[in-house]
Amino acid sequence: MLSLSAVAPRNTTLKDKTMSRFSRLSHSIWYCHYHIVWVPKYRFRILTGEIKAEVEKCIRIRSAQLGCKIEEMNVQDDHVHLLVMIPPKISISTYVGTIKGKAAINLFARFPNLRQKPYWGNHFWARGYCVDTIGLDLEKIRKYVKYQEKQEKQLENKN
Repeated sequence: MLSLSAVAPRNTTLKDKTMSRFSRLSHSIWYCHYHIVWVPKYRFRILTGEIKAEVEKCIRIRSAQLGCKIEEMNVQDDHVHLLVMIPPKISISTYVGTIKGKAAINLFARFPNLRQKPYWGNHFWARGYCVDTIGLDLEKIRKYVKYQEKQEKQLENKN
């Protein structure tokens, strides 16, 4: 019997190599990285110890449920940095709203003292967030768009 590891890898083409970083949905391929930052209400330095661990856990669980992949996460005392791949079928506002909302619900359930003053009542996070797209270099995209047809014709002529 022949095992899969014994089979020689298939020849990879230039297209295979450039497409490998992309993820797939039923009707699209995508590569959508975002850097998202948000803060607790009043930017209190509260994201430490067990609260920090609970926030990290909530972000990981909800991201997985939404089909998003966390590349990097850094929960600091007074803000959260997240580098995440989000499929195009989910808007950034939906993703952030879900993550912040579910994390707040879990935090208030696990740490009821957070509802008391001087904290937040029913609001753990400040309104809003900062988001920045991370993708291919703009100059690389310009060159790709400009020379794509020429490069594809060269590949066709070789075959």
